[in-house]
Amino acid sequence: MLGLAPLRSAPLPIRASATACGRNTSQQLANGCQLSLLAPEAAEGDTALPENMHKWRMVIAYDGTKFKGWQYQPSIPTIQYFLEDALICITKLDRKKLCLVGAGRTDTGVHAWGQVAHFTTPFSYSCLSSIHSAMNGLLPPEIRVREISAARPEFHARSSTKSKVYRYKIYNEAIMDPFHNHYAYHSAYKLNPHAMQEAANYFVGIHDFTSFANAAHNDGERRPTKKITRFDVTEMGAVLQLEVEGTGFLYRQVRNMVALLLQVGKEALPPDIVPAIIAARDRKELAKVALSAPPHGLYLMSVNYDEEILKPPEGSPPISFGRTHHLRFSWFRTVNRGLSWPASFC
Repeated sequence: MLGLAPLRSAPLPIRASATACGRNTSQQLANGCQLSLLAPEAAEGDTALPENMHKWRMVIAYDGTKFKGWQYQPSIPTIQYFLEDALICITKLDRKKLCLVGAGRTDTGVHAWGQVAHFTTPFSYSCLSSIHSAMNGLLPPEIRVREISAARPEFHARSSTKSKVYRYKIYNEAIMDPFHNHYAYHSAYKLNPHAMQEAANYFVGIHDFTSFANAAHNDGERRPTKKITRFDVTEMGAVLQLEVEGTGFLYRQVRNMVALLLQVGKEALPPDIVPAIIAARDRKELAKVALSAPPHGLYLMSVNYDEEILKPPEGSPPISFGRTHHLRFSWFRTVNRGLSWPASFC
């Protein structure tokens, strides 16, 4: 049976409330961007964008080790909590107006390179680089906004999703590399990647994945039928990388699929166990042979959308990918100061 690897990390301190933020951020924004203020209106719900509200898309990367997942919880260190804290401080808007929505609710300890979220404001920006810098200046170093752009009114980070790509890393050596400790699952058993790939191929297609879904408190009416377009097992030295792309995933579905592939990799189960467990449509059948894989090996790599819906509205500010700093050396200034190059430079 697959053993669980508990996270061994100190809790992340909670930041001060956004209402306690000083004036530095607003001054920083004013220096780089001019705000075009429009009449504010309350944002109602996730999908409809009220008149005179502007929508913005962010691509976010984070090390999930010290966080309690994505989902906002008051006074608990979650990714959404810190993003909202920074946005409230910068925009002076409350949570209701910002209406921050993420593409996926990653669990405690799960990482991301390409998480996507959107938020709304009752004003526009003429440029985005200053708010981008201010965001990353306020966020913990484990969270970084990689990109900010204007979004179309119909864009929705979650419901507009075309597909998602998840990656799971396994360190497959007798001794665990300490530098992979929080970022890969350690399997001291020598795994058979060819058997794992054969088993992974059975996941590809349209299936009812009830057997691979844990019950969630906020599930509501689940739609267990999902489409997996690819599931690749790649050997990269000591690291075994599992990457899956699909139209959507149920709660803990990826970690449960990985758990079964680990058992196949250990050659404790044959590859054709996969279609049998899929057909059972019963989570208890999977529980008989595998536990859920630990969260720290899992990454949300990208959230994909149709190109049309990603096109920014007409007249929008350029996309911000962050500021690149350059050190400019002035030869004229050096000569005037009477400095000369060392002989070794000539």
